[in-house]
Amino acid sequence: MPFDNPAPRDFAIPRHDWTLEEVEALFELPFTELVFRAAEVHRRHFDPSEVQISQLLSVKTGGCAENCGYCSQSQAFDTGVDATKLMEVQRVLADAAAAKAGGAQRFCMGAAWRNLKDRDLPKVTAMISGVKAMGMETCVTLGMLEPHQAVALKEAGLDYYNHNLDTGPEYYDKVVTTRTYQDRLDTLAHVKAAGLNTCCGGIVSMGETRRDRAGLLHALATLPHHPDSLPINDLMPVPGTPLGGSKSVGAIEFVRMIAVARLVCPKAVVRLSAGRDHMSRELQALCFLAGANSIFVGNVLLTTPNPEESEDAALFADLGLRPMTMGAAQ
Repeated sequence: MPFDNPAPRDFAIPRHDWTLEEVEALFELPFTELVFRAAEVHRRHFDPSEVQISQLLSVKTGGCAENCGYCSQSQAFDTGVDATKLMEVQRVLADAAAAKAGGAQRFCMGAAWRNLKDRDLPKVTAMISGVKAMGMETCVTLGMLEPHQAVALKEAGLDYYNHNLDTGPEYYDKVVTTRTYQDRLDTLAHVKAAGLNTCCGGIVSMGETRRDRAGLLHALATLPHHPDSLPINDLMPVPGTPLGGSKSVGAIEFVRMIAVARLVCPKAVVRLSAGRDHMSRELQALCFLAGANSIFVGNVLLTTPNPEESEDAALFADLGLRPMTMGAAQ
């Protein structure tokens, strides 16, 4: 007897009234049915042979006042990562030019801060304007924002602001206590009010339950505006952090996370983000099949490793994938 449930096309239209129980039910679908539905929805909104390519640079590393339990850059943990000052603009632009030459379409700049300070705005906006002038999309992650700061970033040419929810609201205080879930939601609201695209997702393999993973996706799917980019990170355990001994949720569960993200936020660009360095080629292929259509390139993501450029090129060639047309992810 065929699997008797609503057709995949029922999921293609974005909705914001998901219940947590509905999201949990998606996780419980037979694996092949779930991936099939996600692949069908993916094809309604994107070319499945295209993947958006981003590169990430840490423009200010270490010394962060937050205590996020997964992060090598928190000053609360002894991880061997030294604090640095905000990079000079020309050095950032040189790295951006190299990223573009290597095929990156979007250049993302991250600073290990609790929040952006007004004194740093001129330098940050100069970075954004310079990268934008190269013809690349721009993204930054700078911690919490005030409304006027979001406006200034938009005026400088910023396209995307990254601010992850990290995990579901019920598990959140097991991961970080120096800022609240509402703090993160407030920053997302400021970002959208300024007319910026949001990049917002989370991390799995932090000791959370499936319900917590469903809780994260439920929180994202019930935002007033779904994330434009939705990164799903598989934890890269860092010795010295509270979550340094965490175990992976496993390949099949990770693909389920990608597939459910695609179903509840059908128009989002779902990024297969941190953790690819320890993923097999076959797992990454399954993620693309299940609706992932963005990756970070470059051999370092902030302070953790990422696959070499040659590995990604070989994988794309074997899978018949190509870089997404600029603007298609908007």
